[in-house]
Amino acid sequence: MSDALQLPRRIIPPPAIASRGEAAPASDIVRDVGVVIVAGGSGSRTGSAELKQFRWVSGKPALLHSVQAFMARPDVAVVVVVLPKSHAADPPPWLFQCDVDRLLVSVGGSERHESVVNGLEDLPEEVSVAVVHDAARPLVTDETIDRVIAEARKGHGAIAALPVVDTLKEVDEHGRIVRTVDRTNLWRAQTPQAFPRVLLEEAHVAARRDRVGATDDAALLERLGYPVVVVRGSERGMKITEESDFARAEALSILRE
Repeated sequence: MSDALQLPRRIIPPPAIASRGEAAPASDIVRDVGVVIVAGGSGSRTGSAELKQFRWVSGKPALLHSVQAFMARPDVAVVVVVLPKSHAADPPPWLFQCDVDRLLVSVGGSERHESVVNGLEDLPEEVSVAVVHDAARPLVTDETIDRVIAEARKGHGAIAALPVVDTLKEVDEHGRIVRTVDRTNLWRAQTPQAFPRVLLEEAHVAARRDRVGATDDAALLERLGYPVVVVRGSERGMKITEESDFARAEALSILRE
């Protein structure tokens, strides 16, 4: 981690940005959002030699869905795509169908949090809101992106999530049920997750210092006591993990919110 990442930054509240339903004058749009798309995984659980983020879903590579979704926003200054080391030096050519002036490619680490840190280090100084998204969730909706960024602009973290609707059982090492877990306040975390940049960087610096990891970035802010809120995600925000998930993603791609 570079020294630059450890320097504190002052959060300057950005000017108000028009809602999606209003046309904002070009001079009123501030590009203060930086997006880190984590695409550094091997995708071994799909059983395919091809990286799952490069496989096609609903007419285009999975990763391209996410990149184009964020670049469609006028307030996004840059999208950093974090690729495995084996692909970062020679990214797939279809990736450059995007706005190359707002596209950066970074090298993934051995763990997810290392990949996020590498992406954060590439964000330009003007970025005050940092968004982290998993490339394995290709069908992110504009509405979900709006909601997490709107909350991050208020000075706290925000994650997309859905309430748990299934009955949950805790089991022991033999598969025997120990208890039924109350699902009343339980939510399934998704991405994107958005944060004031200074808080996310501080959380990663602390995690590195304390030698802890996490499966998502919100957990790193939680351990420092910073507030993180949940906003409504979408069933389209599913994560592709196994081979059967590709068929499910194809089916969900025709749905909206």
